[in-house]
Amino acid sequence: MLPAQQGYDRAITVFSPDGRLYQVEYAIETVRRGTIAVGIKSKDGVVIAVEEKPRKLQISDVAQKIFQIDDHVGVAAAGYIPDARSQVDNARFFSQSNRLIYDEAVEVETIAKHLADQSQQYTQYAGVRPFGVSLILGGVVDNKPQLFLTDPSGTYISYDAIAIGAGSDQVTDFLEKTYSSELSLEDASALAIAGIYLSSEEKEGTSHIRMAQIKTETGLFELISEEQIANFAKIAKEKFPQESK
Repeated sequence: MLPAQQGYDRAITVFSPDGRLYQVEYAIETVRRGTIAVGIKSKDGVVIAVEEKPRKLQISDVAQKIFQIDDHVGVAAAGYIPDARSQVDNARFFSQSNRLIYDEAVEVETIAKHLADQSQQYTQYAGVRPFGVSLILGGVVDNKPQLFLTDPSGTYISYDAIAIGAGSDQVTDFLEKTYSSELSLEDASALAIAGIYLSSEEKEGTSHIRMAQIKTETGLFELISEEQIANFAKIAKEKFPQESK
């Protein structure tokens, strides 16, 4: 163990002499080791997509890393997925409580802040550990697409496009070069698939890709079928040939 680490990675409440919380950094590393998840905001809505690697005999009809929070909000997760389920259940309860109290759809940022506050609490008290998951929250409120990222430290940030998980740095660089605010939802979906291909070991087929969209015209969360994903993959190879090979 490094001298600066001696004992300081054993308790969540103790800062190291150089001002670090090692348990939080370990949780963020858990996210970096998860399979890739991508979120992209377009002029027509929001798309979230993930890579999933099911085993040969696994029934994979249900997405394991994409969740619906409310009619108008979805989440993609990277990291320790049981922690994601816990946060999603919390977000669903929070969203429905907001609807009962205020009789209106909850803002995506409000959900992101609530989950980030919870994550921050788990970096502050003894006897707990940080959540080992990052979430991309996408939704449409008042015909405006919104996209937020939360991480184990309790940070939440708004993005136009973002990737988390293994290879996310490379995919984020790719998104920075190719993203445009004028993207249609179809092109944004193709761009998300191109990003996943860039990070994934599997460069062909779409059986390892799951996707959801929230369109501005309907404001409703919708899981995308395998046939539609395959069509978006063809567009990705036409428009982003170098990245999707």
